[in-house]
Amino acid sequence: VQLQASGGGLVQAGGSLRLSCTASGSGFTSYPMGWFRQAPGKARSFVAAVSWRSDRTYYGDSVKGRFTVSRDDAQNSVFLQMDSLRPEDTAVYFCAAYARSLFTWNYAKAAEYTYWGQGTQVTVSS
Repeated sequence: VQLQASGGGLVQAGGSLRLSCTASGSGFTSYPMGWFRQAPGKARSFVAAVSWRSDRTYYGDSVKGRFTVSRDDAQNSVFLQMDSLRPEDTAVYFCAAYARSLFTWNYAKAAEYTYWGQGTQVTVSS
């Protein structure tokens, strides 16, 4: 599976962006998907995740109520709608697919995800 993230850019504080991540190859519909971000000089951190059936979503504390994760299996895509953006949201955003046992999915742990996209830069100006 190859993941291609897009949709990043420069936006003013309070604005919105919608990130997309499109998968090529088979298996996407059975993979939980996650979004992570990494700011300069910081570790990669969990942003949001969606289960393979879209029946569960999870968010990092700093983005709850502002970001929304969703997926469209017909498009082999997962999305991250980001509203009320803040300068501290500035980072490179990565999408990831979890291809291990669904019974042990730790949605917030980056090391457990199998496939990663290349990242897309999000910059929020104050």
